[in-house]
Amino acid sequence: MEILDIRIIDIVDIVLVAFLLYYLYKLVKGTVAINIFIGIVIIYGIWRLTELLEMQLLSKILGGFLGVGMFALIVVFQQEIRKFLLMLGTTNFSARKKLFKKLNLFTETESQTNIPVILAACTKMGKSQTGAIIVIQRNNSLEFVKNTGDPMNVEVNQPILESIFYKNSPLHDGALIIEDNTITATRVILPVSNDKNIPQRFGLRHRAALGITEKTDAVCLVVSEENGQISYLKEGDFVLYENMDELAAMLNQDLSD
Repeated sequence: MEILDIRIIDIVDIVLVAFLLYYLYKLVKGTVAINIFIGIVIIYGIWRLTELLEMQLLSKILGGFLGVGMFALIVVFQQEIRKFLLMLGTTNFSARKKLFKKLNLFTETESQTNIPVILAACTKMGKSQTGAIIVIQRNNSLEFVKNTGDPMNVEVNQPILESIFYKNSPLHDGALIIEDNTITATRVILPVSNDKNIPQRFGLRHRAALGITEKTDAVCLVVSEENGQISYLKEGDFVLYENMDELAAMLNQDLSD
């Protein structure tokens, strides 16, 4: 009876592959890409099985498909790849610490942002049709847009949020940035999305929110000045929700991941 010769480096190799697959799953979880990711894993498993059973014709077909498919994956997962590289390449030290916490397989981080207060302010502003755009930082640094506005260092609270976006306030024009539970900038100018598929009913606030969520992993809340509707945006897209409780749960999960 042979004893498998397993080296320490083999164990490290297996752990790293498992870790990479787990992180890739977390990266695409909750997006359309998760179905593609699962499909690729299934096809790869079938291909390895056909090789083991020496089914040469099917094995060659699946092998060729997987080989060519690697180029297609770059196109399909371009947003996820970009997000991953942004997270690894961030120059924000505190954000980098958050990233390492996120990569911990055994602990869950909790959001420090006062989500109920933010949503309460958005709800009240929505009732009075007060336009607002709130950007909440996650891992990527927002210094490149913060520099376009006015610096601030105030803990998140409802009266402050409402007063900033009050129509006669000198600070209401532009976006507000929140880091952890601190308002760090107001009157921020955001990059506007050039996506031609955005419905015309959405104005510059929504295009700006799409723009910043396309270029970073930040999430954004927009209160419409026309109808008071609250929009939630992340990863360059609108996120649908049924009620404020569901929105609060999504925000808490996205800011904790």
